[in-house]
Amino acid sequence: MAPFALDLILWLTGVRGHIPRFDDFRPVPAAPTTGAGHPMRVLAIMATVFAALSLAVWGTVWLAIQLL
Repeated sequence: MAPFALDLILWLTGVRGHIPRFDDFRPVPAAPTTGAGHPMRVLAIMATVFAALSLAVWGTVWLAIQLL
């Protein structure tokens, strides 16, 4: 009864779906999935855009200070 109660509590809180049971283990493909580098590419593009905008703002402020 105790394992069933614990399983019920975990299922109600939403944790049970993240804990695999022994019968849920299935063989995975040996090759990595394609497109795994996509999030890193998006992160790199966002970092580049942020750096460019930061440099543009810095240059504008520096130029305004020099003109004063």
